[in-house]
Amino acid sequence: MRTTKLILACAIATAIAPIVQLHAQVQTIVPDPVPGARPVAVEHIKIHGAALEGNLEGEVVDRDAIVFLPPSYEKDKKRRYPVVYALHGYSIGAEQWTHEIHVPQTAEGAFAEGAKEMIVVLPDSKTIYNGSMYSSSATTGDFENYVAHDVVAYIDAHYRTIPDRQSRGLVGHSMGGYGASRIGMKHPDVFGALYIMSPCCLSSMAGGGPGTADQIKERAVASEKKVAAAKSPGDLAAQSPGFQSAQYATAAAWAPDPKNPPLYFDLPTKDGVPVPEIVAKYAANSPLAFVEQYIGNLKKYRAIAMDVGDQDGLRFDATKLHEILDNYGMANGFEIYAGTHVSAVADRFQNHVMPFFSRNLCFTEGCR
Repeated sequence: MRTTKLILACAIATAIAPIVQLHAQVQTIVPDPVPGARPVAVEHIKIHGAALEGNLEGEVVDRDAIVFLPPSYEKDKKRRYPVVYALHGYSIGAEQWTHEIHVPQTAEGAFAEGAKEMIVVLPDSKTIYNGSMYSSSATTGDFENYVAHDVVAYIDAHYRTIPDRQSRGLVGHSMGGYGASRIGMKHPDVFGALYIMSPCCLSSMAGGGPGTADQIKERAVASEKKVAAAKSPGDLAAQSPGFQSAQYATAAAWAPDPKNPPLYFDLPTKDGVPVPEIVAKYAANSPLAFVEQYIGNLKKYRAIAMDVGDQDGLRFDATKLHEILDNYGMANGFEIYAGTHVSAVADRFQNHVMPFFSRNLCFTEGCR
């Protein structure tokens, strides 16, 4: 196959680059505050990640998380609540995610407009290369199970939750949408409803990126040289600010190599030429490649929904995922709305995501 068809790092960069640019260029449309909305309590906590222990990259295992407790939580001491876990995108962490979806205002607005009260949790999965991809990697750490097990177990142990899969929702945007699709497919024993927002990285993205074959090869060789010269993950990250680290985040998540210090990952090229066995590892982490292995799991969900903007290049792969679910006769909500990758995310969270979970989670213990 031609080089332009195989250099996944460049293709991944192409897929994520517009996302990062949009963060800088487009202001998220924020719904107006709802008159009379009652305040939500905000708690900043740390959650220990047993699944992250021993990671080769040196990522911290005690992670930040932000918890939003509904208006009645403090007064109604006997009441238990469902929980929605919301996953942030690439290049931001939990704190930046609060500004993107404008919580607590949008959560307060949703409750004021009729959504049932629930706890909302934003775990942080930002890494030294700006994103974990919510994947299971000896290099980065097992962020998939960190979210599905460590975070959920901590919240159930420390808050008045309804500790049942039917009372847990999972949502994510962009890289978080990838995480929601990946984790959702593999952990229906943990979550009961799934909302996927503008998911990135659903396909292997084997398009080669912009430019000629020679330009793509030149970029790949330059990345290889930078990796070879790096003395530590911190050294490489310092040389690759912002979006430039995306190719290293994906390599650490999808091509870990415990015998390749000091970075402990493999790039998908050598001397600018694709390495088939590494390319295959990237492809194996693409939800469109593995979704059909998990159809039975997805059928266990009470509800699945997905949305994406009509000006977002990610809409094509999102449509493919929707069509696969349709082909298997699986009910799933799907909407292409007017907007870019980030322009409507706060509005979608208040007026679509929160009402979706209000309709589809269990709000009493033992309900089915």
